[in-house]
This record gives sequence, structure tokens and C-alpha cells, in this order.
Amino acid sequence: YDLTYYVKSAVAGGICCSVTHGALTPVDVCKTRIQLDSVKYNKGLVGTFRQVVAAEGSGALLTGLGATAAGYFVQGWFKFGGVEFFKINLANRLGEQKGWDNRNKIYLASAAGAEFIADLFLCPLEAVRIRSVADPSFPQSLPAGAAKMLATDGIGGFYAGLGPILFKQIPYTMSKFAVQGMAAENMYNYLGTSPAQMSSSQNVGISLASGVIAGVAAAIISHPADTLLSKVNKSGAG
Repeated sequence: YDLTYYVKSAVAGGICCSVTHGALTPVDVCKTRIQLDSVKYNKGLVGTFRQVVAAEGSGALLTGLGATAAGYFVQGWFKFGGVEFFKINLANRLGEQKGWDNRNKIYLASAAGAEFIADLFLCPLEAVRIRSVADPSFPQSLPAGAAKMLATDGIGGFYAGLGPILFKQIPYTMSKFAVQGMAAENMYNYLGTSPAQMSSSQNVGISLASGVIAGVAAAIISHPADTLLSKVNKSGAG
């Protein structure tokens, strides 16, 4: 595992996180509105879609797209590249058998370390995104929004939500990688096979299925801190 391997992991993670989170921007807009004003937006996800479109036009559903795509590219870069780096080096340090016996602990430690680093870069961009969604008068482009936040709140405004984002993202990533690893392992055991014995398309199917299970578990675990993050960033530093 050389530098090229880690760079490929980081690039792949950055692209996938950017594309998936960017594509779900309309859902994220509605989720944030519900979190911040549950009295006004009290008709569920579909009802909130309709309320936002009726009041502000369909373009409002893409509010924060730039910050989301940029933020999660950076986050995915450090998260997936970092997980591979920590995981491989921890396993090598423990040795083959001990590394395998402690694989779940390695998943958790690697995910926590990588996500902590990733969140230091994600936090400022997530702060701009949440402010733009919460306040229609706030600049909608990433450069203009960042400039206004810097002018009004200073550097502290970008990191007002660092605590909540760490409590959201670190458990999310730890559970995602750990649950995905365990789910995939159990699927292979149930089928009585291994990745080496299956085709690439079958392995992709296992990865997707275990990823869905892990994603649901991670989303449930991280939801309370996600709500707190939105409320902290709504009005800025402090």
C-alpha cells in the first residue's frame, strides 16, 4: 500500500461523498428547515418540499449546493483516505492474526481518527450551508456566504458548530464502517463464500446491501447531534 493507493482512496471517497450529498441537497434543505422551525414545517418531508417550493420557488431546494458539494468532497477525501491509512497501519502494527481478531476495534479507531480530521475541514463549509438554508437573505453562493460570515462573525463563526459536528459525524462514521464491515462479513458467512470466490458484480452487491444497513444505523445514531448542529449554526457564533 503506497501513496498512490491512499490518494486513490481519498479521491474516490471525495467524489462519492460530494455526488451523493450534493444530489440529496433538496432533502437536506427540507430536513434543516424542519429542524429549525418545526412549528412552520410540520407536514413531513413531502409537505415541506411543497411549502418551500410554494413560498420560494423550486430553486430554493438547491440552497447550499455549492457548500455541500465542496464540503463533502473535502470530508470524503480525508475520511476515506484516512480510514484506509489508519486501518492498514494499525493492522500492520498488530500483526495479521491479532489485527483480524481486533478488526472491529480497528474499524472504530480508524473511523474516529479519520473523521476527526475530516470534520476540521468540513465544519466551516457546513456552517455556511446551514446559514444559507436558515436565512433566505444570506448570500446563496459559497464564496459570498463565506465572505459575509467572516465579516460578521469572524473565524469563530465557521467553527461555532464544531462540537456538535464532531458528536454527529464521529459516531456516524464509526458506526457506518463498523456495521458495514460486520454486515458484509455476515452476508459472506451466510452464503458460505468469500470475496475471493465471488465475481466483482456480486461483491459490489454485498457492498451495496451492507452499506444500506450501515447507513440506516449511522443516520439513527447521529440524528440528535445533527439537529443540534443546525440550531447552533442558525444564528452564528455563540
